[in-house]
Amino acid sequence: MNHLQQDFSVRFSYTVFFTEQLFATTNTLLSGFLIQPNAPETRKKLLMVLDSGVVDAHPQLPTAIRNYFAPLNNSIDLVADFLIVPGGERAKNDPALVEQVVDAVDGFSIDRHSFVVAIGGGSVLDMVGYAAAISHRGIRHIRIPTTVLSQNDSGVGVKNGVNYRGKKNFLGTFAPPVAVFNDSTFLTTLDDRDWRAGISEAVKVALIKDRVFFDWIDANAHLLAMRDGAAMSYLVHRCAEMHLQHIAGGDPFEMGSSRPLDFGHWSAHKLEQLTNFELRHGEAVAIGIALDTLYSNQLGWLSDADTNRVLTTLRTLGFSLYNPLLDADNSTGILRGLSEFREHLGGQLTIMLLKALGTGVEVHEMDADGVRQAIATLRKSELSTTV
Repeated sequence: MNHLQQDFSVRFSYTVFFTEQLFATTNTLLSGFLIQPNAPETRKKLLMVLDSGVVDAHPQLPTAIRNYFAPLNNSIDLVADFLIVPGGERAKNDPALVEQVVDAVDGFSIDRHSFVVAIGGGSVLDMVGYAAAISHRGIRHIRIPTTVLSQNDSGVGVKNGVNYRGKKNFLGTFAPPVAVFNDSTFLTTLDDRDWRAGISEAVKVALIKDRVFFDWIDANAHLLAMRDGAAMSYLVHRCAEMHLQHIAGGDPFEMGSSRPLDFGHWSAHKLEQLTNFELRHGEAVAIGIALDTLYSNQLGWLSDADTNRVLTTLRTLGFSLYNPLLDADNSTGILRGLSEFREHLGGQLTIMLLKALGTGVEVHEMDADGVRQAIATLRKSELSTTV
């Protein structure tokens, strides 16, 4: 039988910029990106979507944005009406917000030569990126992450998505941004929980890929917990760098079943759901890291000393490593997270564990009793540290 074979590749390229005071009129980083000398001489239309929490913390932001683009009105059309949407997991749980962005794309005639600019935490960036990706089969989007978690991990990657049918990121796309602008000024107004939560993703990537980076986090855990700006700037930059290296390294759109950057995530995603998302993603990831580190220790892969070092580092950073809902041992409990993780990948269950500090190893099954034992150890150790 005759057949036709089609093979092609598409190159993606984008830059993650690091700066301060992005919308100061003296900062030309964003305007220079938008008005590139080799770009076609067409007017750029910008639709701005802002996280309400960011606007609350930076009430002057909308005015600063308008003042920034005012001198550029010969080449840039800034849509006068900014969308302000709720931040946090609510952004990914409310389908009406995706509709709101799509309606704005339609109403303001945002086409594929325009830009949707999202300013906010990871959930808002995920939701806006998804709405942009499904509008006109893909509108260029710019991410301006405002939390540690989004600046060092989710905001610099290629994934977008929303929660659906009670499942984390059930609907989503792989659609890289055209640029990411990390403004460290936004981090200064984070509350302690959001400051801390993003650090867990750096611990995660260090544990599976870079022993030297983990040693640095361990040595600087107290400084990070005390909100030292220089330490956080290094952590964000290094973590983002490693995230980008991973994306470029083999399977950026996750066509296989391997997701090494999701170390600690199979239980974290489920725990978020069980707590009705009262637990921050990064807080749940810290618990997931602790759980899978203990499980690796039970297998004889990780020494007691290294295991305790991981748990101590997480606690020094300020994380609580046990939540009572870990003990929800039923058909909808934490162990259900294993099957949901496999379903999300659409293939073989693949979990990242630790062979050593800085070295991850993939397994394709986890023993339920072993997971329960790790939970029991966490419960006991957490109670002993709080007495």
